[in-house]
Amino acid sequence: MNSIKMSTTGTVFAVWLIAFCGVVPCLAGVEKVAGDKAANGVAAEKALVIEVTVPARIGEVWKAFTTTEGLSTWLAPNVVVDLREGGEWTVKFPGGSTGGGTILSFAPEKELVISALVPDKFPTVRATRTKARFSFEAKGDSTVVRLTQTGWKDGEEWVQAYEYLTVGNAQLLATLHHRFVNGPIDWKK
Repeated sequence: MNSIKMSTTGTVFAVWLIAFCGVVPCLAGVEKVAGDKAANGVAAEKALVIEVTVPARIGEVWKAFTTTEGLSTWLAPNVVVDLREGGEWTVKFPGGSTGGGTILSFAPEKELVISALVPDKFPTVRATRTKARFSFEAKGDSTVVRLTQTGWKDGEEWVQAYEYLTVGNAQLLATLHHRFVNGPIDWKK
């Protein structure tokens, strides 16, 4: 069992207890505990924040996240990582859709920031993009990986994309955790 914490700026939306059934996490509980204003009373920028503790050293987690060879051990068999500003961090899904995005910046073993692609079914959000900041923090023999996704706009499609990615990005980080608990995924099975 693992705990994945999820929140928006100023709002804790959920604490997910992940039971690994293959690589698909199962929702065990949801809790909303705070308001949407920053401490100074001003509305904060909407941010999707998801955090997971991975049972591996930061160098191993960084490699799994920022190299083609590493990413293909847990996300999908058809991935590309070109670790440079303007490079791609993408996954090609069966059926032809592409996820991931363009690398905006990175600091080795600390942070990867991408201009994120959302699924094709959200065309306005996909064209505009959001910013996904993945931070990496060593905690002994483990690594805390935190996704902070910002750039959300108003409108029904944006709300739907946010809700979709609340679950999808929790699954993303749960799959990363799974890779280090159970080893690399054998995509030929």
